[in-house]
Amino acid sequence: MTASAPASASANAYLNAPDPEGPLDVVPVGGRIGAEVRGVRLGADLDDATLAAVRAALVRHKVLFFRDQGHLDDVGHEAFGKRFGTPVAHPTVPSRGGDFLLELDSQLGGRANHWHTDVTFVDGYPFASILRAVTIPPAGGDTVWANTAAAYQNLPEELRLLADRLRAIHTNAYDYATVRPEANERELALHRHIFASTVYEAEHPLVRVHPESGERSLLLGAFLKRIVGLSASESQRIYDILQGYVIRLENTVRWRWKEGDVVIWDNRATQHYAIDDYGDQHRVVRRVTLDGETPVGVDGRPSRQILPEPVAFQEAAE
Repeated sequence: MTASAPASASANAYLNAPDPEGPLDVVPVGGRIGAEVRGVRLGADLDDATLAAVRAALVRHKVLFFRDQGHLDDVGHEAFGKRFGTPVAHPTVPSRGGDFLLELDSQLGGRANHWHTDVTFVDGYPFASILRAVTIPPAGGDTVWANTAAAYQNLPEELRLLADRLRAIHTNAYDYATVRPEANERELALHRHIFASTVYEAEHPLVRVHPESGERSLLLGAFLKRIVGLSASESQRIYDILQGYVIRLENTVRWRWKEGDVVIWDNRATQHYAIDDYGDQHRVVRRVTLDGETPVGVDGRPSRQILPEPVAFQEAAE
């Protein structure tokens, strides 16, 4: 097999790349992913130049961390989301109060401790998510993000060529008990009756081309049901191999939350995992997701919606 580029070369290319963020104070957190942005007060009144610089930093670093954003309430959170993109409600989970704000409350089953990219069971899934820490336990409850573009870059050439050709079905009606074996009956019921109340399926390329950077990244995660043309067991074997590259520690960054933190991530080039290590302590985070483009594969073919029927899906969205 042809070896991929050395890991150190990938890290150095990331850290030494030309700075597109202009006057922003951006401090990398991980060697391949994640940066803290200092001195920016997020809100709907953020000036256009700073907003553009934050967008450029997001594309480069994949995840941006902002401390001390306690001035943002639910209304301000949604208003900032509208400045950064076009907020969209979750297809099945009800919003909290406002039109688009999704609350993840640990006492109500909001524990997403599995590797995933948000809402990949629709064809044009969100381009970014803006997550705000409301209640954080004294210890535990960190979130980890993985760089799916770095994972692709570090595949051996033969695996890259294989992945470039494959497409996969993603669904919200996955086996939740398998993904979260520790889930209790209440959480299982919430998944069945709310999260999977309407079954969605979308077909995506296994490798998508980023519409802004041109980078190729692996499109996998817990919502992947099977690879087109392969059996369930064959799909699982290939998934395990490729996903193993995504979640290598070298491709990840871990964030220790403080109340008032805001994190923005590029949902087109990342996966994330909320660590469920805080027991009965209370954890609440709230999220605004932003409408995304329909992914396009290496061959130029776009993703497509399978379920609900595309016409019905469009009617539901209007």
